Amino acid sequence: MQSSIIISIIVGTICLLMAILYKKNASIRIALGIAAMVLLFYGGFGYGSMNPLAYVEMFDTGNKLQVEYPVEQVQVISPVDGDEVKCRILTMGVYPETHDKDIWVLLRPSDEKFYPQSDYTNTSYKEKGNWQVVTRFGGDQGETYELFVYETDAIASQYFSETIAKWKAADDYIGLEMEELPAGASEIDRIKVTLEANCRGVH
Repeated sequence: MQSSIIISIIVGTICLLMAILYKKNASIRIALGIAAMVLLFYGGFGYGSMNPLAYVEMFDTGNKLQVEYPVEQVQVISPVDGDEVKCRILTMGVYPETHDKDIWVLLRPSDEKFYPQSDYTNTSYKEKGNWQVVTRFGGDQGETYELFVYETDAIASQYFSETIAKWKAADDYIGLEMEELPAGASEIDRIKVTLEANCRGVH
């Protein structure tokens, strides 16, 4: 399939060049031009279908705490406690060099359930003492959220990843009760934030 798309683009390009360069017969030039357009449209559509552009998620950042070094514990540095946040933000933090567990952000809105947050790596991205994860809110303007940071072992991490996958497949994000949180997840930081705008239906 892909080879036929490439061939159609090549042949279409050749036909287009011939239509431009051929001066003797107007009818032949028109026919070549039409053939070129058909082949190039087919090739372009086929290529776009097989190689779609990646979706780039847009997000905002909140206020940021000044970090004190050396870092002695995992903590949130953005947003800060009491911030008003937008519907999609980048939650950021720091961790000590010796920290070797996964880091997860869980949101708890007014329904008192927990919602693990992830991007394409599932766990928060960690590098050189800094971690971050895209965090998505879905509540009403003025609603207060608790933002929890948990460190997890491999089993707890897998549980959160599988939970998110199930919710996504069902398109039903039902949240986790406190008793459903895995034993291998330990709370290490939390803050409260408020939604700046209505975020229902945004995601």
